[in-house]
Formats: sequence, C-alpha cells, structure tokens
Amino acid sequence: MAQHVTPHFRNDQGVETIRIGVKEFMCIGASPPFDHPHVFLDMGGDSEALCPYCGARYVYDPEVASDSADPADCVWHAEAAE
Repeated sequence: MAQHVTPHFRNDQGVETIRIGVKEFMCIGASPPFDHPHVFLDMGGDSEALCPYCGARYVYDPEVASDSADPADCVWHAEAAE
C-alpha cells in the first residue's frame, strides 16, 4: 500500500512568500523547538494560503515539485523515530 505523507513547511528565514507545489500541507512555523502547533492547510480552489499562527504566505506553483519549496530551506523533514 502506498503511504501518503503530508509535506511540512517552515519559515525560519522569515521570507515574505514560500512557493510550494502542493495545495494541502502542514505549516510548523519555525524549526523545533521554536515551532507552533502543526496546522493543516488546504488551499482548495485558491492559489495561496496564510498560516493562521505565524502568517506565513504560501503560494501554489505547479512548477515546484511536491516535495520541495522555494526557498528550498522551507521544507521540513521530521527526524526518523529511533
């Protein structure tokens, strides 16, 4: 069975706009331990979304791969559990 993983993004740099290639994702604010509650966002028919916690502005860009972002440092990968 294929495993669906919801991409997580952060904004440690405090950039104005984060371009992403998905419309459903999680915003964590900043890298742990400075993160906010991980919030699920769904753009639906829109092409952008604002995080209600940190105000990060996410813009859908179909040219960006679903597992990346622009800037690239905005992608967050949880450390594998030991």
